[in-house]
Amino acid sequence: MQTKYFIPVLAVLMLTGIYSKAPVKLHSIKTGNTAGLKDFMRYTPDRLPFICAHRGGPRKGFPENCIETFENTLAQTPAMLEIDPHYTKDGNIVLMHDATLDRTSNGHGKIVDYTLAELKKLRLKDTEGNLTSFQIPTLDEALQWAKGKTILVIDAKDVPIEVRAKKIVENGAQANAIVISYSPEDTKKCYSYNKDILMEIMMGKPEFITTHDNSGVPWANVIGFVSHDMPADKSIFEEVHKRGALCILGSSRNIDRQFTSGKINAEELKNGYLSLIGHGADVIEADLGIEGGAALKDLQTAKSSKSKYFSK
Repeated sequence: MQTKYFIPVLAVLMLTGIYSKAPVKLHSIKTGNTAGLKDFMRYTPDRLPFICAHRGGPRKGFPENCIETFENTLAQTPAMLEIDPHYTKDGNIVLMHDATLDRTSNGHGKIVDYTLAELKKLRLKDTEGNLTSFQIPTLDEALQWAKGKTILVIDAKDVPIEVRAKKIVENGAQANAIVISYSPEDTKKCYSYNKDILMEIMMGKPEFITTHDNSGVPWANVIGFVSHDMPADKSIFEEVHKRGALCILGSSRNIDRQFTSGKINAEELKNGYLSLIGHGADVIEADLGIEGGAALKDLQTAKSSKSKYFSK
């Protein structure tokens, strides 16, 4: 076959399903059901540190909040994936960090001014501003995709916590998604709606721990987000652990930013991630999810009761 004919023929074969590329093997976090998810999120001294990829792990060629990006991250490391929901004009929920389209797509203006059908005609940009062939996904699509693969961490943006929790239930994704709560009121509201939904809640100050102690919401339903920076009071890690919950610490505003701006090298980045774990973090929410996963790889080979949840 001459080369000039190969590309169109291959395209036809792919469209008709006669030819398809081999599926990529993904690192997965499989909890099976809500009891498994609660057990996975329960702090134990033998826990295996891992990454939560901020906005799904975007990088060159792979946009934020994009299912193809999620797969690229999981192809290289086990990770939870933090995502951002926004309402469309017709009441659907799509994934995008900003309330506007301009930075991360070839669209313009506010998301809420477009219907889902209109948004699906757009294409996403990667971290370099290059246009890709990838579409804006819906929250429903992401929740269905995540089953048996990973755990989605659904931020708030303009979508109330009870709506995010309802979406998890509607998609039968209780084992594959948690919601972020920014207030004790929202935490109670979510627990009242469904006692199986897990929440990431703010734990940056000792008084936040006391507030949750008195909330009536079990610590089994919680993973604590400590801060985007190392807290002044490092006893927070120990106190959250005493209550049986894991601690998340963010790296996007410190070592990730230092690396991408050229202030530290790859070895210093790796040591930075390991230092966060050494100070008490169990999960690192990282912009550089793949690099973070590589830094923690050796820690994940330890014998652990959590090993059964990780596979490829």
